[in-house]
Amino acid sequence: MKLASSAFTQGGEIPQQFTCEGQDISPDFSWTDAPKETKSFALIAHDPDAPRPNGFVHWVVYNIPGSVTQIVQNALKSASLPELGQQGRNDSGTIGYMGPCPPSGSHRYFFRLYALRAKLDLGPSATYNEVLAAMEDKIIEQSELMGTYAKRVQRIA
Repeated sequence: MKLASSAFTQGGEIPQQFTCEGQDISPDFSWTDAPKETKSFALIAHDPDAPRPNGFVHWVVYNIPGSVTQIVQNALKSASLPELGQQGRNDSGTIGYMGPCPPSGSHRYFFRLYALRAKLDLGPSATYNEVLAAMEDKIIEQSELMGTYAKRVQRIA
């Protein structure tokens, strides 16, 4: 299974429009070669470089139907997305995508797509930990796309 975005390539810089210094909208994603037995997908965006235990989760999308092969740019920030599944809470406690906004230096942002053998038994607005627990024993395959970002203007404390 291969995950891709027209916004950035593996290891490349995430464009500013998808960050807190830009429009803070979600980039597009598409995937190919998913296992035939896939019933649903989950997409999680995580910054392991954030200065907090376990990093920072920027986006949680789950119960994406197995027939879906893309997420368009600028996904709505609502708990339920028509024809796309559900969105959970990021680590700031809000629903939907929260773009890169590192406090200092360059951070890595891992977008991981999981092909699952079942739909997750979760309602809208689940947390990352709830989604992770629900995915246990359901992951068939996963793919990732990593982008980087460093703020153009560093905050002065």
